[in-house]
Amino acid sequence: MLTIQDLSKTYADGTQALAGLTLSLAPGEIVALVGGSGCGKTTLLRLVAGLDAATAGLIRLDGATLKGPHPGLGLVFQEPRLLPWLSIAENVGFGLAHRPAAERRTRVAQALARVGLADHAGRWPRDLSGGQQQRVAIARAFVADPRVLLLDEPFSALDAVTREDLHRHLLALWAETRPTILLVTHDVTEAAALADRVVVMRPHPGRIHRTVAVDAPRSGDAVAHLQTSRVLRDLLDESLAPPARRAALAV
Repeated sequence: MLTIQDLSKTYADGTQALAGLTLSLAPGEIVALVGGSGCGKTTLLRLVAGLDAATAGLIRLDGATLKGPHPGLGLVFQEPRLLPWLSIAENVGFGLAHRPAAERRTRVAQALARVGLADHAGRWPRDLSGGQQQRVAIARAFVADPRVLLLDEPFSALDAVTREDLHRHLLALWAETRPTILLVTHDVTEAAALADRVVVMRPHPGRIHRTVAVDAPRSGDAVAHLQTSRVLRDLLDESLAPPARRAALAV
């Protein structure tokens, strides 16, 4: 499905953000990326989204090499990034201009209903809370039925209650069409609750440190998620330690 092979990114100032990263995602799989600052999580997402160009390596979707933005990819940022001059319904349907008007209206109405905002279609972004705006952003990403959905810390600015509510909406939408999801997060508890696999990254340059399979069901085995979170915290500490200490911790 989505294959990332020997991906590297070096910026013009010589900063090496990623080095030789290889990762494959299966159809319908949710993979979370966690790691400290400078480990290249967001850089990786931007490269996959086609918003930036890799220095080396390949990104393939169903065997075809990606060389820029692709209609099969959806992206949700940390901020909702809604267009203030468009209504909520118009924001959700913004990427559907090529579809017939009747189909566009139906898709938008269904997407808003699924995130609990059916009664807000005619309102403006400024009328909604931060959590509601992010629901709109998620609906906008799902409405085009993407093959792969890229999430760049979309819940990090929200309070705990709103964040958990959006987790439920995200998983409900995912369960209908099961796109592959690549999620960037700083929250190991969030990663344990949402992902099938969690990739712990190591900085300077960014690369994979360890990969952890999450065996607990997403519906909420709190004890198992807590145990996975502890494992991830230990791996994060290990990934950020100096090389000598990292070797000792890994023993």
